[in-house]
Formats: sequence, C-alpha cells, structure tokens
Amino acid sequence: MTFCTLPRPGEVQDVTDYPDGPGRQIKTVLTVCAVGSDDAGVSTTTRTPQAERTRAMRQRLMEATVECLVERGWSGTSTTLVSQRAGVSRGAQLHHFPSKAALVLAAVEHVASLRGEELAAAAESMPSGSGRTRAVLGMLADHVTGPVFTAALELWVAARTDPTLLEAVAPLEQRMGRQLHRTTVELLGADDADPAQRELVQATLDLARGLGLATTITDDSARRERVLDRWATVLDAALHRRQETP
Repeated sequence: MTFCTLPRPGEVQDVTDYPDGPGRQIKTVLTVCAVGSDDAGVSTTTRTPQAERTRAMRQRLMEATVECLVERGWSGTSTTLVSQRAGVSRGAQLHHFPSKAALVLAAVEHVASLRGEELAAAAESMPSGSGRTRAVLGMLADHVTGPVFTAALELWVAARTDPTLLEAVAPLEQRMGRQLHRTTVELLGADDADPAQRELVQATLDLARGLGLATTITDDSARRERVLDRWATVLDAALHRRQETP
C-alpha cells in the first residue's frame, strides 16, 4: 500500500494555466480541504479580468518594442521579434497594433509618458540655491541619454523619408516637446512670457538633445559634464540678471 502526504487544509496544492482562446488563460487552483469535509479536493476556477489582461499584454508589447529599437534600431525591429520578446502571440499583437508604425508610435508615447512622470518626481527633489540650475541640467541630460530618447531618435530618422510615418510622428514630437519645455521653464524659474528667457530655455533643450545625440556614437560623458557646468553658469547669470532688471 502506498501512502501520500496530504497538504494542510486550505493549502494550495497545484496551480495550472490552461488556454482560453487567443491571449486568454484560465487559472485552475486546486485547494485541499479537511479530509472528510464536503469540499475536499474542490477545484475552483478564477479569471483575471479581461481589461487587466489586455493592459498587461499591451504594456509588455510596448516595453519590448522600445528595447528592440534601442538594441536593433528601426530597420532591425520587426513585429514578429517584438511579439516573441513580449511573449505574446502574433495574432494578439496584430489585433492591438496592426502595423509596425502603430506599435512603435504607441510604445514611444507610452514610455515617454512614464518618463514624464519620472521627471516630475525628480523635479520635486531638485535642490534650491546656487546648485539648482546645474542639477536641472543634469536631469535633462539623463533624460536625453536614456532609452526613451534613443527609441524616439530611431523613429524620427525613419519618419524623415516616410511621409505617412512623419504625419503620425510630428504631433507626438510636438506634445513631447511642449511637455519638456514646460517642465524646464518651471524648474529654472524662467519667465516664458519673456522672449529672451524663452529662447534661453529652448537653447537649453537644443543643447541637451545635441549632447544626447553625441552619446549615441561615443561615450561623451566627460565633455558633457564640462559643457553643462559652463552652461549652468551662463544660465544663472542671464536669468538672474533679467529677473533683477526693473
């Protein structure tokens, strides 16, 4: 006779996933109850809400897209590669994003939105006083040397020779640019209604993007730090002088 050890009452014995159509699953959980009870060995089925499954799947797809863009560039990124990396069926991926352009646009916008939230959180910890301008520039430099900027750059280059893609990319870039401009104005304490200060903010963002572009080719971190040190001095002098002038 063979004896087996039963789990304690209420202990989960086995969890198995079974397919429930494209992109859906049913979780079957076997809960062992007290021996002799009416519920012994009852198998219960729980479902993850459809909206939650869809949201999680879309997020995996978008994150995998950005990773592919950073690692392989626009030409090396394919919907097949993205779906494989995300662990999503090809059919499910096409259902939500019918083309490569649609997938990449959604991915860049999604990650840019998350990065915008991170920038807002970082802004709350910016120091006050003389070191604030330099800290803001460092935060902007981190933004344009991260994966969001790299992925967006691949998208911009591809859109240059693709009118259809450009038509979709241009509004996205404008939204991202306006958000970053507003954040920079607030962090530097600049007066956006003053044309001179507005141009200084824009020059700051152009400088940051240029440094970010240089980083995609070589490690330019040492020179970047020196440039940011110098530009912080220029900004402090210019902004403070304008604000103190009656």
